[in-house]
Amino acid sequence: STSLPYNDIMCLYTNIGEYEKVPEVLAEMKENQVLPDNYSYRLCMNSYGVRSDIGSMKKILTEMETQPHMAVDWNSYAVAANFYIKSGLTDKAVEALKKAEVRVDKQDGTGYNHLISLYAKLAKRDDILRLWELEKSTCKRCINRDYINVLVSLVSIGEVEEAEKVLKGWESSDNCYDFRVPNIVIVAYLEKGLLEKAETMLEEIFKKGKTASPNTWGLLAGSYLEKGEMKKAINGMKAALSLYVENKGWKPNNQVITRLLSWICDEGTLEDAESFVGSLRNVIPVNKQMSDALLKANIRHGKNVNGILEKMKADKVNEDEETEKILFMISKNA
Repeated sequence: STSLPYNDIMCLYTNIGEYEKVPEVLAEMKENQVLPDNYSYRLCMNSYGVRSDIGSMKKILTEMETQPHMAVDWNSYAVAANFYIKSGLTDKAVEALKKAEVRVDKQDGTGYNHLISLYAKLAKRDDILRLWELEKSTCKRCINRDYINVLVSLVSIGEVEEAEKVLKGWESSDNCYDFRVPNIVIVAYLEKGLLEKAETMLEEIFKKGKTASPNTWGLLAGSYLEKGEMKKAINGMKAALSLYVENKGWKPNNQVITRLLSWICDEGTLEDAESFVGSLRNVIPVNKQMSDALLKANIRHGKNVNGILEKMKADKVNEDEETEKILFMISKNA
């Protein structure tokens, strides 16, 4: 008999959350003289780890290390390290990570990526960078997935400057373009309030003929809005709207749109109103806020609004109390 059916049963118990039954299956394997493999032991380690029984997990790992029929793989040490980290046992986690590192498959970045992510949980910058250099030198090539992993890890511990260096390496590689890679650094800029740096990177991507995400431009617009830089907020949202694709997940933030339209009503130029509402029309149905912004901006600049009122009728936007107030202002100033 092989370990496969037993592993399947342990996996099933794991998937339905009945972790306490997993060690019973491992015990049954041994009673039936079926040798557990790495996966068998790992499922059992996980069953103890999720229940915060670190002592029992350690016993299973120790038992694995003494088995003459198998060698403990990197993944099993990584599982142990993860639970040590969750339990605040940093020294034991690092010890397990060191053992995992010497067992990683040198041809594939998967193991290195996993260990880098675990070192990020420990905020160990030097180990992240050391493993990244090791991954680049030993693996056949680093693909976008690998760059994304190390960038996320560095950004998560606030190492944005190191992330910038990694990003430069990606830009000089022959990897295919994937906006998810630079987006990690752009979002980090936004979170740190470095809005100009974020905008510059987005503009450079555009100049190279590459596409960005409307969501990221939208986040930039929202960040400028919070700083009171309304013109930049409007331009950022217009860029986001220009990238909109129906049914692709992103929609403009209603609160941001409302505040931008409100500002346009009171302070924006005629060009602001017309270009912004024009961009919005391509993404969301025309509504009262959009029409009022156009009406008020035109009134403030002494323009005739008959054309806008006709458009409101064509767009089936009904006049309400606010519209009546605006029209009353026109009649008073006439």
